[in-house]
Amino acid sequence: MSDVERAPTDWIVTPPPTPWLPIVGDDRRFPVGRIWCVGRNYEAHAREMEELSHRRTTGEAPFFFLKPATALAPGGGPVPYPGETELLHHEVELVVALDKRGENLSESEAERLVFGYGVGLDLTRRDRQNEAKARGRPWSLAKGFDKSAPCSALEPATRVGHPRSGRITASVNGEIRQDADLSEMIWQVPRVIVLLSRQIELLPGDLLFTGTPAGVGPLEVGDEIVARISRVGRLEVKIEAPDRGTEKTGTAGPVR
Repeated sequence: MSDVERAPTDWIVTPPPTPWLPIVGDDRRFPVGRIWCVGRNYEAHAREMEELSHRRTTGEAPFFFLKPATALAPGGGPVPYPGETELLHHEVELVVALDKRGENLSESEAERLVFGYGVGLDLTRRDRQNEAKARGRPWSLAKGFDKSAPCSALEPATRVGHPRSGRITASVNGEIRQDADLSEMIWQVPRVIVLLSRQIELLPGDLLFTGTPAGVGPLEVGDEIVARISRVGRLEVKIEAPDRGTEKTGTAGPVR
């Protein structure tokens, strides 16, 4: 029997369930395949991270990194403080959900791929990221650990349009730490889609985390984060004690 003819019961292990997000006003679910993230998409955050940025004038392209779909924390809720870190940071981001495939797109074609939008947090083990950067190593585990991508329910573009502006905030225990406008993005959503489509084929189920504004900062066990984006939604996350068998370790370093 060929691989194509094999029945689903022939898997050597049971395939894991498909990660998904709820949809506002719809009982159906949005299946998530890949989570693409844009680095340094706000000038103030680039400066905050001690990286001089002249992207508006030089035309420098953004850089992308991946979180696994298993990093998703649908709807937010409780998130355990991850092990092997003592410096966990919050980063609020506009999330774009794609329901069509596309490659080598033009900007006029980009928005037709968009199903809807959500509010996301790119949780980051900043000390581990700093260490990896200093040694010239990949920092995948600094970004792609379990529940490192909380995301709200998706607002369909048919309901909210395609936001190019609007307030984006993140507060911790009632104190606003991040406060900016989507219009401050260096690369707006259509441009991000175009540039990524030149490198890979975008697929239905892809999420794009579009970068964070300035104000990123540390989180501790017990902290409550509320992230909001005008017209898009609200996300609530509470940092809980580490799962059994894990503990906070490592040495906190400066923001980089």
